[in-house]
Amino acid sequence: MDIALFSPSSLFHDEDATTSDDESAENCQNYVERSHQFPGMELVIREFSFHQMNANLLWPGTFAFAEWIVQNKSRIESKHIIELGSGTGALAIFLKKLCQVDITTSDYDDQEIEENIAHNCRINGVIPVLPHIKHSWGDPFPNPHPEWDLIIASDILLYVKQYANLIKTLCFLLNSYKPRETVAVSHEAKGVAQPAFLMSWRRRIGKEEESLFFTGCETAGLQVQHLASRVYCVTPTKP
Repeated sequence: MDIALFSPSSLFHDEDATTSDDESAENCQNYVERSHQFPGMELVIREFSFHQMNANLLWPGTFAFAEWIVQNKSRIESKHIIELGSGTGALAIFLKKLCQVDITTSDYDDQEIEENIAHNCRINGVIPVLPHIKHSWGDPFPNPHPEWDLIIASDILLYVKQYANLIKTLCFLLNSYKPRETVAVSHEAKGVAQPAFLMSWRRRIGKEEESLFFTGCETAGLQVQHLASRVYCVTPTKP
């Protein structure tokens, strides 16, 4: 199976590398803890020294997104959030500590990723740990009735081959959204609640390749808004 097809945490996996099961098991058990400075707080994040899907990486866009969020907290507060491609869980942990938001992490179906996110929650005082969903983009979503008001992600556009699957997952989460009763009541006077996908992206691929994602979103019935230098908002096209 080409594991690089499923998650941003696997983007740099060497498909031609041959590693024995024993070597992989040994490597995956090695970790390093690093301190990372986020706006207004320091987080200690345990990263894999090696992981077959490179879930050890902490994306540069995470920090750019964190800075934008601090300046735009009203877009985050009181939201029911899910993060795609959580990796180490650092961004979700930051948001939980910053705003006490209701946030769920998600990433490729890998037990080590889930356990490492839980570990990072605990060492940063986020207890109970954040709920986590294992999901490969494009596959049927584990929760058939999504109720997340906000979907977030940082630096997930590196693997062009996965754009179609990512858009498929986004379309499901956005178009199948059913607001919780409390959300529905709070939006009663403002009309129907509309979910959104907020994404930070620090370009490291060609502009033409990058545009394939945004044009793909529009073709699929989604609208894209450029909010800031590295932040985009994707929502369902209004009827």
